[in-house]
Amino acid sequence: MSLKKQYLRTKPVCKVTFRVPAQAAGEAKTVHLLGEFNRWSPKATPMQKLKDGSFKKTIDLKTGQEYQFRYLLNQSIWVNDGQADKYIPSPFGDAENSIVIV
Repeated sequence: MSLKKQYLRTKPVCKVTFRVPAQAAGEAKTVHLLGEFNRWSPKATPMQKLKDGSFKKTIDLKTGQEYQFRYLLNQSIWVNDGQADKYIPSPFGDAENSIVIV
């Protein structure tokens, strides 16, 4: 997993690229990015599957904030980002949510 941040000079926005490598995605046919930025909607932010089998999505996030997020593979398997800025316990079960700070 990886996060790439590109801050805009003219706006208080950061373009964040979320990436799930092919090895982590495994045989997943779909990967969705869920988080506070899309109200944890399982359909709002599908990630694009690349030729190498990895998945990628770039979204704009308002700077000066932290956002919780996770990846959902095949609408059934939750995965955290191994390179998130930090982690916080999830209110659901014994899982953690990844956090991106922009």
